[in-house]
Amino acid sequence: MFKTGFDNEKYIKTQSEQIRKRISRFGGKLYMEFGGKLFDDNHASRVLPGFEPDSKLRMLLELKDEAEIVIAVSAGAIESKKLRGDLNISYDMEVLRLIDLFRSVGLYVGSVVITQYSGQSSADVFKQKLRALGVPVFIHYKIEGYPSNVKKIISETGYGKNEYIETSRRLVVVTAPGPGSGKMATCLSQLYHEHLRGIEAGYAKFETFPIWNLPLGHPVNLAYEAATADLNDVNMLDPFHLDAYNIKTVNYNRDIEIFPVLQAMFENIYGHSPYKSPTDMGVNMAGYCIFDDEAVCYAAKQEIIRRYYKALCDRRKGLETQKEIEKLELLLSKADITPADRKVVSAANRIAEETGAPAAAIELADGTVLTGKTKNLLGAASALVLNALKYLAKIDDSLELIPSDLIEPVQSLKVNYLGSRNPRLHVDEILVALSVAAATNRNAAKALSFLPMLKGAQVHCTVILSSPDRKIFSKLGVDLTTEPDYENDNLYHI
Repeated sequence: MFKTGFDNEKYIKTQSEQIRKRISRFGGKLYMEFGGKLFDDNHASRVLPGFEPDSKLRMLLELKDEAEIVIAVSAGAIESKKLRGDLNISYDMEVLRLIDLFRSVGLYVGSVVITQYSGQSSADVFKQKLRALGVPVFIHYKIEGYPSNVKKIISETGYGKNEYIETSRRLVVVTAPGPGSGKMATCLSQLYHEHLRGIEAGYAKFETFPIWNLPLGHPVNLAYEAATADLNDVNMLDPFHLDAYNIKTVNYNRDIEIFPVLQAMFENIYGHSPYKSPTDMGVNMAGYCIFDDEAVCYAAKQEIIRRYYKALCDRRKGLETQKEIEKLELLLSKADITPADRKVVSAANRIAEETGAPAAAIELADGTVLTGKTKNLLGAASALVLNALKYLAKIDDSLELIPSDLIEPVQSLKVNYLGSRNPRLHVDEILVALSVAAATNRNAAKALSFLPMLKGAQVHCTVILSSPDRKIFSKLGVDLTTEPDYENDNLYHI
């Protein structure tokens, strides 16, 4: 059975208190780097069961009258069309989505900063697009020798070359579409420019992962490495914290690498550094809110497996993920797990072997594992969803929820009029058909009402699903993995 292991209300309370303390520590202006996702931190909710995806947003809303948002996005991510993995949208489009979301809840978005710029044409196009939409845009440049060449960085040709981001509120929250966007560098650049203008601004860091007071090899921290395997981030013991306090804490390589720059910056501004270590910079209280370590460990291990399958599938799709896969295999070894530790994997593969066709399996909240077979009218994923809804609604498996005379016209439409080669209904199509059937079929209506109960369920399919199926599982809040194989030998897949 799925168990929670994280106290979300305690987290919001203690985390809010720490942020307020940090704001009061610096007078005048504080730049706060917000790592992870504010609206929908699904990674945190998966590895810390009980964590609500919008927890950070709820905390920030308490400070909305004195806060403004700056969104950082790297020029390289724009140029490479980097995707946010959970939503499958590019980083530049995610910036626009975030602006809309922030505005919808009353948070002020001051500007967007394009970081690590070195003449990328796609970044130029995006800059013009933002300005046409009335969004202020600033450019921060790629600095040669970053982050080791401190003298260069803290100079007119380093941070001095960057455009000064004009802000109007005492708390500036710097966030981004995803990791590697240059959030910290943006904050430090602003400290440099604020100092030139006679303002002694402060800096703090709000990152959920890695969790500093969990062991280096704890599955939650390993899961963070899995989530950032494409960036080659590495969790490390914080040597500065160990030297200062003789206490072992966990941070990650980029923060440790940049810390001398931060120290030099503060020494330049204040004559001393208020922080003795990267750990000191953070305001992360997540580790104090775990009440069931076993539940959290299990969830984190499942996340590592999910990340591994995603990388395998990305390679099958033609993406260069070999180094990422190798790192994930190392993390699997460190966590002492294999893909077989994901219950739905063996269940789905067993059915596929028995039938010689694609199959799928789902693990529900009560621990029940159900399977779905490929049928004449339905794909394995569609059959699986219907089986799961029947189980949840306590409807006899032999009962027909959707009559064949309702499905067949839809198949005819797909094949004869819309040019589809696959007559079987996708998950979204079967749900539409179920909705139609619900108008006259009490069991169909009952089954449909249990659709929200699929949120958090674990699903594995023996083939890479089509884009429509992947999207609907994402919308349902289902954690999906697939084998890195396609159903057919076609060269083109959607």
